[in-house]
Amino acid sequence: MPPNARCYVEISRSAIAANYRAVRDAVGPDTGVIGVVKADAYGHGAIEVSRILCNEGVEWLAVSSVDEGVALRRAGIDRRILVMAGVMPWECGAIAEYSLTPVAHSLEELKALNERCASGIRVHLKIDTGMNRLGTRARAEEIAAAAAAAPNVKIEGLMSHFASAADFTSDQTEYQIGLFDEMKRFLATEGLFPAVLHFASTNAVAYPRRDAWLSLVRTGHAIYGYVSPPRGHAPAPALRVKPALEWRARIVLVKDVPAGARIGYGGGFVAQAPMRIAVLSAGYADGVPHRLSSRGKVIAGGKFAPIVGPVSMDLTTIDITGSPKLSPGDPVTLLGREGDVYLDAQQIARTAGTISYNVLCGISARVKRIYVE
Repeated sequence: MPPNARCYVEISRSAIAANYRAVRDAVGPDTGVIGVVKADAYGHGAIEVSRILCNEGVEWLAVSSVDEGVALRRAGIDRRILVMAGVMPWECGAIAEYSLTPVAHSLEELKALNERCASGIRVHLKIDTGMNRLGTRARAEEIAAAAAAAPNVKIEGLMSHFASAADFTSDQTEYQIGLFDEMKRFLATEGLFPAVLHFASTNAVAYPRRDAWLSLVRTGHAIYGYVSPPRGHAPAPALRVKPALEWRARIVLVKDVPAGARIGYGGGFVAQAPMRIAVLSAGYADGVPHRLSSRGKVIAGGKFAPIVGPVSMDLTTIDITGSPKLSPGDPVTLLGREGDVYLDAQQIARTAGTISYNVLCGISARVKRIYVE
């Protein structure tokens, strides 16, 4: 543990590599894996995670924006990079300069890419199969006409995105697969045969929706060690992964307070008995969810310790009456393991009323990232 880090995460390279191999083994040799490293690799560090995945042989990476793709290229990442969340008009030059592969979400976007980008650009077209977010709802003949009118653009890939792949109480996923298959058939009758097809992300791999394991699968959450819990009667998981990140903050101050003491802003928390408290060097500016105020917990001295009072911008107060020997400078685990006591992003998310993605992505840039084997 570095002596100069007040608040830090430790990220296991070997865990990320093992999780990627678990995905690759689950889908088998006929399906490739896109490593999703958008949002700074869900808080794990996009450049370092991309290097780990490249060492494992990944052929594709996926980011949200052109800026994220450019950052990877400037760091020397040489794999195919898919830009999934749209291209702004002023970013078209960077698509060609940095050899990025954009996803087009409308026929208008296809036209803009044709007009603004260099000849021969490869594009993946996203079909809206029912999520009603990004993606085109155009008919196959309209897509074929737009493709014919865009000679600078090659539609290399066809993709979509599931809305509820872990929900087995709904038939939405089967409906989306049916629409995607129908679009493939209709495009073929129009003479369009995209070489690369992808639909499934982590949940559709973990709870195997094999009809959606096409040329590629796009996995992010699984690479970082998480699979969302299913709803309804789900098949046995085809994927076992382990969290790659642990988050710790050091104690700034320890003090004893009497019964009746009011702790934190607003004085809403009142000590019911004499209490030893510790003030941690992490708050909501570091990513500790404010909704954990007086309801969340951390691991201190190998035991759960409740958060008392509101989470502040830079500080969080905990009750260490059960671990009285802790002192300033000692680390406390916000997410991770101490011995047999464990706290992961899904547990934190349930307490905070959010999702594990939000917990991981919410760990701010000022929290030091430390990579371990």
